[in-house]
Amino acid sequence: MAGHTPNPLFLLIFLGRLLLLAAQAQPVTVTVGLIFDGGSPGGKIANTTIPMALDDFYAAFPGSTARVRLEHRDSRGDVVAAAAAGALELMEGRGVRAILGPQSSVESAFVADLATRAEVPVVSFSATSPSVSPGAGRFFARAALSDAVQTGAIAALAKHFGWRLVVPVYQDDDYGAAFVPFLVDALTDAGAEVPYRFALPAGASSDAVAAAMYRMESLQTRAFVVHTRPDLAERVLAAAEAAGMMGEGFAWVITDGLTGLLASINAPPGLIGLAPYVPTTPRLRDVRRRWVRRFMRDHPGADSEHAEMGSYAVWAYDAAWAVASAAEHLAPGDLSPRGLVGGTGGPTDFAGLGKSSSGKKFLDAITATTFDGLGGKFELVDGELTAHAFRVLNTMDNGKERSIGFWRKNGGLTRKLGGAPGGCGSGFRPIVHLDVDPVTNWTTAGGFVVEVFEAAVRLLPYALPVEYVKAESMPYDMLVKKVGDGTFDAAVADITITAARSSHVDFTLPFMASSIAMVAPLRDDRGERTWVFLKPLRYDLWLASAAFFLFTGFAVWFVEHRGNDEFRGPPSNQVGALLYFGFSTLVFAHRENLRNNLSRFAVVVWCFVVLILQSSYTASLTSMLTVPQLEPSIADYAALWRGAERVGIMNNSFMRGAMDRSGFPPSRLVPYRAPQSFHEALLNGTIGAVVDETPYLRIFLKSYCDRFAVTGQLNKTGGFGFAFPKGSPYVADLSCAILALTESEEMNLIERKWFGESDGCAATQAGGPFTADSLSFGSFWGLFLITGATSLLCCAIHLATFVAANRRDIRLLLTSHPSWKGTLRRFAKLYDGKDLSAHTFRSKVTGRNDAAAAGASPSAVHHDAAASPISLSNHTYMSDWSLQTSSPAMAGCEIELAGAGGQAEEAATDEARDPNGSGENGRDN
Repeated sequence: MAGHTPNPLFLLIFLGRLLLLAAQAQPVTVTVGLIFDGGSPGGKIANTTIPMALDDFYAAFPGSTARVRLEHRDSRGDVVAAAAAGALELMEGRGVRAILGPQSSVESAFVADLATRAEVPVVSFSATSPSVSPGAGRFFARAALSDAVQTGAIAALAKHFGWRLVVPVYQDDDYGAAFVPFLVDALTDAGAEVPYRFALPAGASSDAVAAAMYRMESLQTRAFVVHTRPDLAERVLAAAEAAGMMGEGFAWVITDGLTGLLASINAPPGLIGLAPYVPTTPRLRDVRRRWVRRFMRDHPGADSEHAEMGSYAVWAYDAAWAVASAAEHLAPGDLSPRGLVGGTGGPTDFAGLGKSSSGKKFLDAITATTFDGLGGKFELVDGELTAHAFRVLNTMDNGKERSIGFWRKNGGLTRKLGGAPGGCGSGFRPIVHLDVDPVTNWTTAGGFVVEVFEAAVRLLPYALPVEYVKAESMPYDMLVKKVGDGTFDAAVADITITAARSSHVDFTLPFMASSIAMVAPLRDDRGERTWVFLKPLRYDLWLASAAFFLFTGFAVWFVEHRGNDEFRGPPSNQVGALLYFGFSTLVFAHRENLRNNLSRFAVVVWCFVVLILQSSYTASLTSMLTVPQLEPSIADYAALWRGAERVGIMNNSFMRGAMDRSGFPPSRLVPYRAPQSFHEALLNGTIGAVVDETPYLRIFLKSYCDRFAVTGQLNKTGGFGFAFPKGSPYVADLSCAILALTESEEMNLIERKWFGESDGCAATQAGGPFTADSLSFGSFWGLFLITGATSLLCCAIHLATFVAANRRDIRLLLTSHPSWKGTLRRFAKLYDGKDLSAHTFRSKVTGRNDAAAAGASPSAVHHDAAASPISLSNHTYMSDWSLQTSSPAMAGCEIELAGAGGQAEEAATDEARDPNGSGENGRDN
């Protein structure tokens, strides 16, 4: 078979297509120059940060259509070298499309002028002097903050601390001189004066600086603002410390250019520094950790303690990211083989520079780029980075810094910036809430949790920098884990302390106690209580009342028995009279005539007590019968367990796990986010109860206390605490602060502010606001004490009177009966007898004798008795039986004997004493 020869034209087309596809697959290379001073701290930072930022960008966006390639140039701090060896050589020889740097403002001004001629964008991350600006150079962009911005913060400090005279100490060059006019204007607006300005050349010796310090001390000024390069600032601060101008009574403020390089100037303690506010985010923490390792690798001789990523590093990182992002907008057609086209001169001819074919498009892309950078939202307004806020910090003895507050352009000085990780639903805003400004991305927070945290921070012996970051909505178990792994430095939220969570983090002492409780709807059960008439009085009051009814009846019987026929008779009749009299006083229906003043006095006091008891009982019973009696529809957790009602719980809380561990059926749990949802679900019957922690239930009942009530606590919880990583030194200090806060009145004020008064809603307790509580013995024990003491006193007086009147008979009983039982029996028999000396019996006898003397015949008396047949077995008539005999003479005799009953008994007693009839009372029978 003959071989087939391929068509050459087809091979050429195929190879061309392959080359085209390969070219399209390769990203476009965009060359960017980097000019820095390799010997300066800022240059070392830039040399590490910018390559790292590009690596991170392309790791995050591996499919980028363009790749930035850096061309490094070291200016060594020389303006001419920066311009000639740097800018010109990069633009003409290397064809760079943009330049990052130069480092100083003087170099940047020179390079910006050349770049404007060549239309090559210059993006500076460290030129902060107001003398160089996008307004002066059209192709200059500042990815850093202008020094003029911080003058407002300095003026606010002067006003806050009352500095009347403030002296600027600045470097006498373009960097320092351009800053002073803005500072003077800001101080003047704040009411402070600038008596003089102190300018120092960049190369001033230590002796010259020391001499200047002594001159300033002689002028009696106490507040100074230092705005120089790091090497000169170190000499100035050392001279001030040697001259004794760093102690009490002096104030030294350093600008952000020095604060960002604080570790390299050996700053003495007590300085007030300003630094651009950089929000701490998980991304920033990750970059910082990697940056330190890379910085130590790039600069082996550097001190690891001074390797700190300050504001210069953040600006450099974001500037490189912005250039890499803008390079994506360049197409291959925008990039000519040579960097500059149309030039008429040589490589050193400034006037004959060519123009960049991509410069205008590249500059527009850079200035229009916005993203969330390490320093916050990256956005260039009129070619300059916008400022959100400044941190106010204080240097310490160990060379570290601590934040003491913040300054915002529209908000002034403040100790906090607001915000918190996590949060509750909109209905639980009093506990913790977050608000984010959509324009500035500024997070503010409030609520009970945030206010308690900030109050505890104020009690610390040092200033704790407070910066809140809003976390995504997540269960608190996950939030705690993120604190444990370093994603967050702390969690300030309504986090319940549990054993499982404590294995990941360290909690402070609880700042609010809590427990798991249940809320159920209230129902009116007036129609379901058959024995409601017993409800007004508690059992102890019922028993006490019955006992005093009996005791009062006994006291009256004891006093009236010997002198009142209505309290005599057979034992059964006496017991009946005792009970009837005692209980009839309940309705004031007693009809017995009391003959003794002692019993009358006891009954008057007792009737007063009965009147109060009766009125109270009537009022309570009326309330129970007429006012709605609200009771929970589910009495307790046991009833909830036995029933089939579904239960509402808080979303993202630990309640689901707690209920599952208790064995409650998971199918009956319904999560909700807001108390409004609880309210609607309880009313329409979707759920029968809500089980949650008491702080949330207080918020719920504060709004809906008229229909729901807490039916009892199920069990205690660990309370709310702030979470920190394991081993955090802040845990112990904040715990002590929380204890101090809890013991003060401030905690009560905060709690009342966000939760209201603890008894502001009566429905928070079972039974509702209109339930009439049963009356107890404790409310009336004073009255019972009075009536009991009165009755007992009356009985004691009556007994003493009886003993005194019968002392001879009692003495005889004691001597003639050695057995105490016999003595007691004879004493009772003696007391049971009639007291015929009482006026009640004397009046009865006198009345009968008078009738006989008037001539009434015995037969008439007998006739009258026979005309009215009676039952002679009744005890009321037994006493008169001797009067109703068939013999009139005998009847008269009986009358006489009855009338002389007292004397007969006395004679019998005397006869028993003297049976022979002799003695004082003897007579002839």
